Amino acid sequence: MSKPIRTRPTRSETRRRVLDAAFAVFGERGIAASSLAEVAREAGLTKGAVYSNFRGKDDLVLALMEEHAMHRLSGALAGITPTTDVDEALATAATVLVRSMHDGAAWHRLLAEYFALSHRDPDRREGLRLRRREARDAVARALVQVAETTGIRLPLPAPDLAAVLFALSNGMAMESAIDPDGVPDDLLGRVLALMFAGSAGRVPRPRSG
Repeated sequence: MSKPIRTRPTRSETRRRVLDAAFAVFGERGIAASSLAEVAREAGLTKGAVYSNFRGKDDLVLALMEEHAMHRLSGALAGITPTTDVDEALATAATVLVRSMHDGAAWHRLLAEYFALSHRDPDRREGLRLRRREARDAVARALVQVAETTGIRLPLPAPDLAAVLFALSNGMAMESAIDPDGVPDDLLGRVLALMFAGSAGRVPRPRSG
């Protein structure tokens, strides 16, 4: 007996459509000037379908940012194997991050806008803080796993290194958007090489407190 044809999208498919539509709408109009009704229309869904997956616009924006951070992380680490040496690993990660920096300029504009929106809104700022911490924690865990798998020594405790990598990639993306010629494509790779050049000794202990 054949299975019935499914006509309704699954929850995960609906969520994907909402995220894709939100990125298109927010990227074109900005976060503040956009509404969830516009996102729903772009996705070809009802507003109720949007709310069934996200509590509101802030939750949707934060989910987009979290997904993008995880996508960049997985891309940067995908080519690193137990036999990868330090220089090759750094070059691979830097290449992927620089590519995403150029291809994902809209993401950094959204982050900058949301940071500005949250500046005077304690609830929004707290939501952003928690999501960014979750993303940094995920990066820190991945860095530990890479170090254990490859034997590469981290130049800083993993949580600190994750914060530095976020600051570097986000800051360089912003500078590149303002002045592309002022941020050479190989700059991030050179900075990472300098950071890891002195990492042959003991890994610093995490900060107390």
